[in-house]
Amino acid sequence: MDTRTAGLMRDTSAALHGGVVKQCLDAHYPAPAEQHPVRLDPRKNHLLAALPDSIWRRWLPHLEAVDMPLGQVLYESGSIQNYVYFPTSAIVSLLYLLESGGSAEIAGVGNDGIVGISLFMGGESTPSRAVVLSAGQGYRLRARTMKEEFNLGGPVLHLLLRYIQALITQMAQTGVCNRHHSVDQQLCRWLLLSMDRLQDNHLAITQELIANALGVRREGITEAARSLRQAGLISYARGHISVLDRQALEARSCECYAVVRCECERLLPAGLAT
Repeated sequence: MDTRTAGLMRDTSAALHGGVVKQCLDAHYPAPAEQHPVRLDPRKNHLLAALPDSIWRRWLPHLEAVDMPLGQVLYESGSIQNYVYFPTSAIVSLLYLLESGGSAEIAGVGNDGIVGISLFMGGESTPSRAVVLSAGQGYRLRARTMKEEFNLGGPVLHLLLRYIQALITQMAQTGVCNRHHSVDQQLCRWLLLSMDRLQDNHLAITQELIANALGVRREGITEAARSLRQAGLISYARGHISVLDRQALEARSCECYAVVRCECERLLPAGLAT
């Protein structure tokens, strides 16, 4: 077999595999509904809220309000990104897809951050997939505008680099937690991080989607959720979870949640970025 033929066979195999992976994940994440503009305060996103007034005024005409329905794919693995996204009330899961069709969450992004960091970090694309895991709203900014602002340096550059460091901490701690801690502890950590990104204690998500995000069997999440409900920490009905006792949930979680939260509080300013 010559080199050209071998290369063609590899490309064909990769294309077929990519289709299979997409079908497997799409079975859990339905096609998004049509988007409609929404009216929402952009500064409910913490990074946008930290922009100095001069930069805020320059960005405001370019920020586009968007609905972010459950299951919407913001970017695919390996695709060129045309926008960065700033969730305000949605939560986006950064997922890695396995050859087997399975998936696991690398990190989550909500009103604390930005989706699409590879765009301005020079990579242009990433092997992960960004999927809306909890429906809500947000804002997007075109790639060219984001790159130009990042390359100017100053407050935006410093703010985004600090956010990236916090995101790396979350990714690293997720890997440690998934390897060394029980499903019960992983669920507590995931719920607490999700609640930090919401305006209330209610999360619209199914146990199946949580299992996909954590890369564990659904039965494991069902058992862990039942245990938390019996202890009076959460309540849930189909597609809805509410935290009833956050303090007890934090006590039941492993140290991974506290590590991520403390690092975010240390790195990201409560006031304007400098």
